Amino acid sequence: MDLSTDVYERIVAAKLFMDQHFHEHINLDGISGRACFSRFHFHRLFSRVYRTTPHQYLTRKRIDKAQELLAGNKPVTDVCNEVGFESVGSFSSLFKKEVGIGPQHYRNMQIMRQQQAKVQPRSFIPHCFIESYKLDRQR
Repeated sequence: MDLSTDVYERIVAAKLFMDQHFHEHINLDGISGRACFSRFHFHRLFSRVYRTTPHQYLTRKRIDKAQELLAGNKPVTDVCNEVGFESVGSFSSLFKKEVGIGPQHYRNMQIMRQQQAKVQPRSFIPHCFIESYKLDRQR
């Protein structure tokens, strides 16, 4: 079954809505309503087009933004609220499930990484890049 252009455009518009409003309290009923589909039909179509469920997509979007904010040295509670999670507990457990480590540990690792980059910037440049541009030569 091929999707008509109209159906595809409505699914894409719903995804763009999710991209713009991921930090707000949005749910499947609201998103599917914007696309003018029942929630069940929208779920099937979205999953077919993007190969992930709307919930998984929204969660991944929030986690990706959380990683970005945590790297910027923001407190975990602020990040949790800013990306649209309602409780720090659910945010922390979901973050750990998706990333492999908890948000506080991730934040601390990013701070250490930034400090190391200031002290030893060449350790963060791939060796092949240093070799090809002869960056290791003294001037």
